Amino acid sequence: MKHLFIFPIALCLATIAVAGETETPSPTPARRFTISGWIDSGITFNPDSPRDNQNFGRLFDDRANEPMLNQVVISFERALAPRPGGFDWGFKLQFMYGSDARFIHSLGLFDHTAATSIVQPDMVEAYLNLHFPIISEGGLDLKLGKFVTLEGAETIDPRTNFFYSHTYIFDFGIPFTHTGALVTFHATKWLDLYSGITRGVNTSLDDNNDSVSFHGGVGLNLLDGKLTVLASTSIGPETPNNNHDQRYLNDITVTAKITDKFTSITDLNYALDEVIDAQAYGIAQYFTYAINSWLTAGIRGEIFRDDKGFYVVSFADNHDPMRSLEGQPTIDPRTVGGGKTTYGAITAGVNIKPPMPKPLAGLAIRPEIRYDCSLDDTRPFNNSSDRDQFTAGIDFIVTF
Repeated sequence: MKHLFIFPIALCLATIAVAGETETPSPTPARRFTISGWIDSGITFNPDSPRDNQNFGRLFDDRANEPMLNQVVISFERALAPRPGGFDWGFKLQFMYGSDARFIHSLGLFDHTAATSIVQPDMVEAYLNLHFPIISEGGLDLKLGKFVTLEGAETIDPRTNFFYSHTYIFDFGIPFTHTGALVTFHATKWLDLYSGITRGVNTSLDDNNDSVSFHGGVGLNLLDGKLTVLASTSIGPETPNNNHDQRYLNDITVTAKITDKFTSITDLNYALDEVIDAQAYGIAQYFTYAINSWLTAGIRGEIFRDDKGFYVVSFADNHDPMRSLEGQPTIDPRTVGGGKTTYGAITAGVNIKPPMPKPLAGLAIRPEIRYDCSLDDTRPFNNSSDRDQFTAGIDFIVTF
């Protein structure tokens, strides 16, 4: 009898518990629309103190011994979050003010604004994103507007880069942005196919030859995300007033998560411009190791060959990058190339992300040391007088 009495009481309690669980409010869904940004500022020390104030072969950290306000960025974004079988939409507007804007301007958009100033404005991205649940389970995404390139291991956004300085590949071997349409087909869980038509490399409202280019590639996501491969290309005429000679900018980036703390990134690059049959090719290898939750160490080595002296250049005037893109002559005699050179570079540094209270909770500090050299008998560094160049840099990123 005792067991018969206990059973209905237990059943009643279980029913109450289940009812209580069903009445628990569901978690608040993540906000689709966000406003975010960051500030990035740094300095690169060059003990040789070159008279032209240039760290040759560098763009975003080009000024020697001079503090830089690299980026003040604000982004307005509604990210895609498609449900299975459902249509979705999003957008992104990203505005930059800083010294980095000198190099990422696209033709026709902010390309003559504050041209004499080292800090300039730019609209980095402005696009509409559409998701269509068609063809495959993953569906198809369509991006319309201005967007950053698929190519390369490094990005304009400093938060996704380990080092303050950039590779020759990033500075001279790939585009920065495109304007047009880009389709991403999620063929399977491990295969993405990219295909798009753009106005060309770093081109938006204006075009220096009124011709379109192709931008696309193949992405692989293997071993549950521990190994990713992205092969991408940009093909089209890019020379001012020339719509028939093609420029090929090709890149393969392989990222391997060897352990939870140890990561390897390999970046392979090949460029060809048919105007003068100018080729450039290189490889950059990164290794990073997370020592603890706030400290990561890394090293990067690179070899980059510019066989005609066509790609690698140091811009002395703040508007010379845009003049070059437009096909106009540069005006500062200190804007020079490095000649037919094979460049070698090795960089070592750490990322420090100390636990901080708001508003500094997103603080990142990136000190580094770097050695560049010519592997040929050329002297591109320090006022075109040295075969090598040593620098030490540091920057601070605050995310909000």
